[in-house]
Formats: sequence, C-alpha cells, structure tokens
Amino acid sequence: MSLIPATILTGFLGSGKTTLLKRVLSEAHGQKIAVIENEFGEENIDNEILVADTTENIIQMSNGCICCTIRDDLRATLQDLAQKKRKGELDFERVVIETTGLADPGPVAQTFFMDDEVAEQYLLDAIITLVDAKHAAQQLNDRQEARRQVGFADQVFISKADLVEPGEVDALIHRLKHMNPRAPMRAVHFGEVAIKDVFDLRGFNLNAKLDIDPDFLKTDDGHDHEHHDHDHAHGEHCDHPSHHGDGGHGHHHHHDDDVKSFVYRATRPFNPAKLEDFLGAIVQVYGPRMLRYKGVLDMEGTDRKVIFQGVHQLMGSDLGPAWADGEPRTSKMVFIGLDLPKDILVQGLDQSLV
Repeated sequence: MSLIPATILTGFLGSGKTTLLKRVLSEAHGQKIAVIENEFGEENIDNEILVADTTENIIQMSNGCICCTIRDDLRATLQDLAQKKRKGELDFERVVIETTGLADPGPVAQTFFMDDEVAEQYLLDAIITLVDAKHAAQQLNDRQEARRQVGFADQVFISKADLVEPGEVDALIHRLKHMNPRAPMRAVHFGEVAIKDVFDLRGFNLNAKLDIDPDFLKTDDGHDHEHHDHDHAHGEHCDHPSHHGDGGHGHHHHHDDDVKSFVYRATRPFNPAKLEDFLGAIVQVYGPRMLRYKGVLDMEGTDRKVIFQGVHQLMGSDLGPAWADGEPRTSKMVFIGLDLPKDILVQGLDQSLV
C-alpha cells in the first residue's frame, strides 16, 4: 500500500486556517481528505462548520495542545485512521492536520519520523504556515509560537493582505524571509489557493531541491543589504565567504527576531566522519532550538550530492543526483532556529571540511 501523504497546517489564531481548509475540502478536486483537528476550547465551532459543509471524515481530537500533552493522541489517531483505511471502513487519500494557533509544529512533524508504525504508513509532505498580514507584526513581536511557526514552514501563505498597504506586505515578507529563506511566501486571498499549491509540495523530500533565495535582501530600493544583522547575530566579524560585506542594518529589518536563519556555503568537500560527529554533537546540545535545517553537500568519496535535513534533534541524509560535469561542487546549508550560535556552527562546519 502506498504511503498516505500528510500535510500540517499551522498559523496563528485568526490567520485563516479554517477558511483554507474549507476551501480545500469543498473544492471539486475529487480527492478524499481526512482532517485531524486539534483546536480546543471555543474553537470547536469551526469543527461543526466543517462537518456541516462537507462530507469528509472529520476526526476531532481530545482537548489539549498537540505540542506535548496529547502527543500520543496524534499517533493513535493516525494509526486508527490508517487501520480503518486498510479495512475499507474509511476512504481517504491524504491527511491534513490542523494544529492549534498556539502549537509548535515541531513535535507534530517528529511524530512522522519517530514512530515506526506512523512512518510505515504516512509520508509527511509539508508544513504550511498561514500568516495574517493585518496582525502579523504584533503577533511576531509578542509571541514566540508565531515566530517558530514561520521557522518551520515549507510554504508560507499570507492572508488578509488586502486589508493592509502594499508596503506593509513587502516589509512583512522581508521580515519573514529573514526567519526562513527556504519557504516560498505568497499573499493569498481568502483561502483562494490552488490545490497544487497546498498538496504534494514535497517539503520533506530529502531529494527535493534546496530552495534558498539568496537575493531576497537585494530588493530594497536597489541597495544591497545582502548580509547584515541576521548574519552577524553575535557580532562576530570574519572573512568567511558566507558573510562578506556586512553592510549595516537594513532599514526595514529593525526587529531582532529570535528565530533567524543563516546560510553556510563551502567550496571544499566535507570529511564525512568529521561532519557526522560535529552535527551529532550540535543537535544533542541545540536540537530543541534548531527548527529546520537542510543542505546539499559535497562529500569526500562520492560523486553524488548528499542531501540532508532535520527537525529539532532528528536528522536524515540521502544520496542525491550526481554532480554534473562542470558544476561547481559547492556545499550549501541553511539553518533556521532560535538564537542559534552561528559562530560555533560556522567554526565546526569549517573544521569538518577536508
């Protein structure tokens, strides 16, 4: 039996998750979708709306937050669904997990890797984060959960963009890109999103291309703000190629968010044993603060690209396609996390090179 694709839908309260879900469930795409809801308290009215509007199987989980208190419930729910599907009692092709507005999607994602039964039945496709343009600035300032949700995302949809000035949306995208340069960002209108932009994104596919937009900071009024405070989070100044040209602070980016990203590049190959030792040690110490990390690496001893990625303490790697003739063998990694010690990471990675 082929694996059941699963999508995690996250976003702060009022960002439009239910609107998007209703659209996805009611659009005539011929797909049968099981939804696992994890809202609690007064949010359950959403559930009634969903049940009334669609003929889908809505699985309402018990009250509580998905982050920790009822982690086993998610496992049990997923196993129960898969079992009913196997027996022919339920008919669905994919699962969407809607987390609460306050949830950290990390433990939800980890469930798909840590639990063998779940891993044998499901394929985690992507984490989609909705951001409400009207309230985003305040939510990102005040709530770490909102910042973490951005850091985890494989795709960010910005809702309610029509309620704010275009300049505000640009500034928001600029800020979000600092937190997470690997997730495509786009403004969407009231949940009118094509199904192809929601499903089968393959955000967790190790062999999927590494989407980092290195030029995103060059778009401000033509000035080059390529590397500033997100690269020099700890005030270190060195001539490492991944952070040349520290051009001071970009005028848009006055928020010093604790969720930050940085990109590491190297032109020499990695020593596999050294790199494995270093990354293993780093995730032991900083794993809880490492949200997503991903890379395409040049490893000594193989002509194929090595693709690796992780969520918190869980890491996986895979052999990718061969390096093409004449293609520069450059390793590129992106780290997204909470106040990660960039200098320690850069130093350790440099020391893992051949």
